[in-house]
Amino acid sequence: MERLEQQMQFILELDKQKKIGRQTYLADASRKEGDAEHAWHMAIMAFLLADYANEKIDVLKTIKMILLHDVVEIDAGDTYAYDVKGNQTKKDREQKAADRIYGMLPEDQKEECRALWEEFEAMESPEAKFANTLDKVQPALLNHASKGRSWKEHGVKKSQIMERNVNTHQGSEVLWDYVKAIIEENTKNGNIAE
Repeated sequence: MERLEQQMQFILELDKQKKIGRQTYLADASRKEGDAEHAWHMAIMAFLLADYANEKIDVLKTIKMILLHDVVEIDAGDTYAYDVKGNQTKKDREQKAADRIYGMLPEDQKEECRALWEEFEAMESPEAKFANTLDKVQPALLNHASKGRSWKEHGVKKSQIMERNVNTHQGSEVLWDYVKAIIEENTKNGNIAE
């Protein structure tokens, strides 16, 4: 029962992820999405869009990676993509969070989950590259649908978006081309600053 208790405590801990707010608005711009919603949305995208990955991927592994990639934000908080100061301490905060949160699990699952999180962060495997691509595509899609609400609120510039997305093509050239078209359209209509 100790193993089951550890798993249940971890599952309860993950409930906190539902309260972690992000800067991206829902498609209808009614409110900002939460971390858990972001992960769920990306997991659906991984299943539906796997054919567009540059390399063959293990979809289940990719979905696991996606569902675990922001768990550390329970402790570390969500660092806005364009927050220069916050991004300076992000890695350290997230490492400490990973130690604590994944450390709640039985040893074998702790190792598996931590390894998946680290793989996502390293962005070297086909699955990690594709998961990272989806992590950039999903907010772009929502920003586009919400008429650039988050981009406008933060005065985001096209150069910032392009710099952040320098590796997005590594997971899927097709999805990156789709996002580039979104960026161009939103730059032209003023939702993204020049």
